[in-house]
Amino acid sequence: MPSIRPISDLRSNANEISDFCRQTREPVYITRNGTGDMVVISMEEYERQQALIDLYGKLAVAEQEIASGAEGEDFLTLAKSLRERVHGNV
Repeated sequence: MPSIRPISDLRSNANEISDFCRQTREPVYITRNGTGDMVVISMEEYERQQALIDLYGKLAVAEQEIASGAEGEDFLTLAKSLRERVHGNV
């Protein structure tokens, strides 16, 4: 169930709203005059969502490249190359 609070609660209970967002990782929806106005989320949750958006963008680009006929690298060959860079020749 979403947490919906009037904007007056944001003014008077900012610390409580902040604690709620950090502990539950859930957003708080703020209303003004009974209408949705903004959403408050923790910084951690915001950064997680931004990372997901970035990942989805990269996946979309990769899918477009595959659909266009681009060839990828063999996973085992790539993994071996990365291991060699990190640990030296195996």
